Amino acid sequence: MQLRSALVDWIVHRRGLRRWTRAARRAPEMPLAELRRERSMARNLQYSLHEMMAIAENRLALPMIGSNAFPRPHGTDWAWRPALWNLPLANRGLSSAPSKSKLGDELTLFHDCTRSELTLRQVRNTREADLAPYGLRMDVFAFDGSFLSVVLDLPDGAVDGLKKNHLVRMTTIVELEKPLEIFARINIKHGPNTEQIVRELPLGEEEIVVEFDLAYTALNEKRIERVWVDLIFDNPEMSQVTLRDLTFSRRPRAEF
Repeated sequence: MQLRSALVDWIVHRRGLRRWTRAARRAPEMPLAELRRERSMARNLQYSLHEMMAIAENRLALPMIGSNAFPRPHGTDWAWRPALWNLPLANRGLSSAPSKSKLGDELTLFHDCTRSELTLRQVRNTREADLAPYGLRMDVFAFDGSFLSVVLDLPDGAVDGLKKNHLVRMTTIVELEKPLEIFARINIKHGPNTEQIVRELPLGEEEIVVEFDLAYTALNEKRIERVWVDLIFDNPEMSQVTLRDLTFSRRPRAEF
């Protein structure tokens, strides 16, 4: 049955192609009334073809939507790519975004601007080198605030089994319109206290890797409640930042 259906579709397609090829050849001498009818039909067909092509290009573009492939260091016992970089969001953008705006379930924007001229949006990655299906783009125009950050809540898996001997790695790919400084800060809430480690992103590298060594914290392993990461942007006025990928992993540090 499927073979017959495919054959019928092929025959219909070939007939339609021949029909429009003939119409295109006749168009220079075609009576105007007939030409108007043909143009109207061609426009309707063109709309459907463009819609089909747009959807096909999006779905077939690399990398595949839902792909969770990325390198993991040897000994990794937990790894994660946030949904924003992995799956299409229902609401893919924010404009004039106020502080505490959320994009997806995991990412929140914080700033102290009196008037927001910030946009956040999910963009489709299409480069062959990209492993993440999507990226995050932030455009900053006038900026009258003193701080700007996006906060990413890590899932429960990041907390389960977390120890002081763990190294937490963050890997990202960043595209900048102009030079600026970006800092990553991991926050681990344990009981009434919160441990924090700050790292500056080495933006001269194509793939940026920073690691947080929990051995240098006063972490109470038995009382860990949640983990989140701040990405802090210094002097972001009139800039565009695109995070093509963002992944996290953890592994026990080597014992000496």
